[in-house]
Order: sequence, then C-alpha cells, then structure tokens
Amino acid sequence: MLVLTRKPGEKILIGDDIVITVLDARGDSVRIGIDAPRGVKIQRDEVVRAVTEANMAASQIDDDAEDRIKKSLGMLAALQSAQSRQSQAEARPRPALPPTQP
Repeated sequence: MLVLTRKPGEKILIGDDIVITVLDARGDSVRIGIDAPRGVKIQRDEVVRAVTEANMAASQIDDDAEDRIKKSLGMLAALQSAQSRQSQAEARPRPALPPTQP
C-alpha cells in the first residue's frame, strides 16, 4: 500500500485518467473528490460489505419458512373453496313457493 500525505487542494493521479483531489481535512475526517471515467466503479467499502452481509442473511435457509408457506396456501385454498361453494349455492335456482290464497 502506498501511503501519501496531501493537503487540501492537492491531487493524486492514478494511471492516465483517474484523479483524486483532497477537498478538505477536518479532525479525523478527509473529504476527497474522484474524477474517473464512467466505466470505473467507485464504491465505499463499508457499503459493499453491508450489502454483501444483507444478501448473505437473506439467502440463509429458514427451516420453518416452507411449512409456513404451505400452511398459508392451505388456508387460502380452504377459504377459496368455501367461497366457491357459497357462490354455487347462491346461484342455484330456488324452488318457487306455492301461491298463497287470500
């Protein structure tokens, strides 16, 4: 690793087309600007690590998830079946009542 000391306004050149400029330095924080071609990916390490960890956690197998999904689908199927039976019962013609005599 190359370690350099720079003051605000000073630049570091990487290759022919990447320029890092020290914009400001306050306490233990340094603001930098990076000029690079569009095709060069520039990412903050802590963000990449956080996304990677979140993706790993999301991909972990939840042993109960499949059972919960099946139970939910079973409840949904039972509800749909009951609604279908109710709709069919409501659609059946009702027998006519005999006329009432005064």
